[in-house]
Amino acid sequence: MKDNTANIFSLFASSSTLICCALPSLFVALGAGASFASLITHIPFLITLSQYKVQITLFALLMIVMAGYVNYRTYHMPCPADPELGRLCMQTRRRSRILYYFSLVIFTFATIFTYLVPNFL
Repeated sequence: MKDNTANIFSLFASSSTLICCALPSLFVALGAGASFASLITHIPFLITLSQYKVQITLFALLMIVMAGYVNYRTYHMPCPADPELGRLCMQTRRRSRILYYFSLVIFTFATIFTYLVPNFL
């Protein structure tokens, strides 16, 4: 699996966790439960997604772990000796790492709002 592909999958999975599971908790925490009820009338599949929040969270975690492993492995691989290709290689690695960390932040935020915040409200 290519470095970018794994990161794109992890970003998609972590974003789906944010949409399905953290969004309802965030609306309730902000006191906007009525706004969320209105949103559900326009986007009814959110209810179906929230029924599978554990599976979606586990899938997102698996994708993030895989992307982290791929990032770790490719980080220590040599770049081409050609200066232009070497620069592109390093630039791609930097972007890949940023995308991975962004996915990790989204997943962490979604997990906190899905599983921890409702216990304190």
